[in-house]
Amino acid sequence: MSTENLIEILDRFDSLPGSVRLRERSYQLLPAGGLVADIGCGAGRAVGELRERGVTAIGLDVDGEMVAAARERLPGVDFRLADAGALPFADGELAGYRAERVFHAIADPAAALAEARRALAPGGRIVLLGQDWEAILIDSDDMATTRAAVQARLRTVPQPHAARQYRNLLLDSGFRDVTVEVHTGFFTDGIVLPMLLGLAGAARGVLTDARVESWIAEQRRRAETDRLSCAIPMFLAAATNP
Repeated sequence: MSTENLIEILDRFDSLPGSVRLRERSYQLLPAGGLVADIGCGAGRAVGELRERGVTAIGLDVDGEMVAAARERLPGVDFRLADAGALPFADGELAGYRAERVFHAIADPAAALAEARRALAPGGRIVLLGQDWEAILIDSDDMATTRAAVQARLRTVPQPHAARQYRNLLLDSGFRDVTVEVHTGFFTDGIVLPMLLGLAGAARGVLTDARVESWIAEQRRRAETDRLSCAIPMFLAAATNP
């Protein structure tokens, strides 16, 4: 999938009322003052929204095309090409650290959190937001294929269970005052079809092409006839750097 297509899909998803409310809740858990870094900023939506709220926010991403798109959307705003394991900040420079849909893609979450602690000032706040890749609940006439597709997708994600582990990861990394909320999105239209197609694609080679194509056709029919049903729990964790 091209970066342009990915941004288009993310824009549609991020514009949903539930997504807007969840981002707003994540902003409430960050400090109002000081420098806040949005890790895995993508095309910069959260950075722009934080700055609209008066927060000094900058964005970091490992994808150069995403950083370029963010700079084009928000000229003059600080976006940097950087990895969560090597933040371009001095010790204690940050007041806030936010990472949305990032930690499932990080090979070593503990090392990334150690780097977050280094860059955060004492009393600084960290906010993590993301889904557990096994906790995708999809209605289907063929639940065996659904389970197999979800399991196949898990094997393509470095840390598919990172979201359910947020609390313990933060505690084990030395953060305190850890809180966790779970907000479930429920989808009944084609906006989640790209994700479902991704699940099906991961199952090719595990399941026969005929089973995969039949499952895809069913989900397309459900979307077209208002019968699609998909629930995705989103974990929102926050903590304080001692």
